[in-house]
Amino acid sequence: MEKLILRRVDRNYEEMVLNFGPQHPSTHGVINFIVETDGEVMKRAIPDVGYLHRSIEKIGEATGYPGFMPFTDRIDYVAAMFANEGYAIAVEKLLKVEVPPRAQWLRAISCELVRIASHLIAVGTMTMDIGAFTPMVHGLREREEINDFIEALCGARLTYNYHRIGGVAFDLPEGWRDKVLAFLDRFDKFLPEFDRLITFNEIYKKRLAKVAVVSREQAISYGLVGPNLRGSGVDWDLRRDMPYGAYPNFEFEVPVGKGWAGAVGDCFDRYYVRCLEMKESSRIVRQALETIGQTPEEIMAKVPRNVKPDAGEVLSRVESARGEMAYYVVSDGTNKAYRVRARTGSFTAMSIIEDISGGLMVADLVALISSLDVVAPEIDR
Repeated sequence: MEKLILRRVDRNYEEMVLNFGPQHPSTHGVINFIVETDGEVMKRAIPDVGYLHRSIEKIGEATGYPGFMPFTDRIDYVAAMFANEGYAIAVEKLLKVEVPPRAQWLRAISCELVRIASHLIAVGTMTMDIGAFTPMVHGLREREEINDFIEALCGARLTYNYHRIGGVAFDLPEGWRDKVLAFLDRFDKFLPEFDRLITFNEIYKKRLAKVAVVSREQAISYGLVGPNLRGSGVDWDLRRDMPYGAYPNFEFEVPVGKGWAGAVGDCFDRYYVRCLEMKESSRIVRQALETIGQTPEEIMAKVPRNVKPDAGEVLSRVESARGEMAYYVVSDGTNKAYRVRARTGSFTAMSIIEDISGGLMVADLVALISSLDVVAPEIDR
């Protein structure tokens, strides 16, 4: 860092050191990148994080087990339902509690709707960062309708606190199921419309093709997860390969990068995998809504009012919108966790930026950040 500061004041040195952030709109949150650049070509971009640290994991050790659930929403406020689910599963493992089938179905429905809403933000902001504003507005239109459904389900539009230890807080409102199915009918027609609008636009494809290519080997070695891992051609999804909840009861495909516009693992592949995942999430929600009537009415298991698991440690993993979200929770036998640790997809995605940013144009850094779909609260916590 001292060397970087010395270069900044050396007027005869051709390279520049710039701060890309922390208030830049294309960094998708309060994130900074220290960019070493010679003109428009970057030597490297170094993530500089920590601007949004809130000690959430420490709060999990200072509050009771149920009391920490609302805080999990703040780990990823764009797709908070997964953070609820992951923590709930961890505590349920400690308590050896079996969640009722209907609650499992409701968790899958709520999470997959939120996955669609999150991916709409991901692909919409990516197109806007590249220079096309209209697709973002189309994505927000669909997302707002999903937010209306989630609000009717649990009373909140962003930080939900819907999943609970042992189940979920509320059952489906009257008429909600039919309204969501009608929305999915329209949404399934929207996805090809979105592709015609921007995805297969030749300018957009050429702008992203062969940019910031992450090979299969790199993706695995850097611990990338979710769409970023699958965009590099790695066929891995926790919902299918380490199934949990209601997912074994549903049929769906796992999209992987194929070099649709350029090379496997480029910015376009990471973008298009998310477009295809929205279609599969719609398929899962439809199956869940059509079969939920076959489940018993219970939505909560019997959980003691004062949650005090036996001493032990557990690891839970869920397939969030940004990939694997894992919780490591240690119990010492009291009503507060001894240790809470969350592992998120955005944090692992940040680690690869410095390695693949060399030789890219400064404008390509915007495309790279957008294609990784990082959000600041997942990085800092």
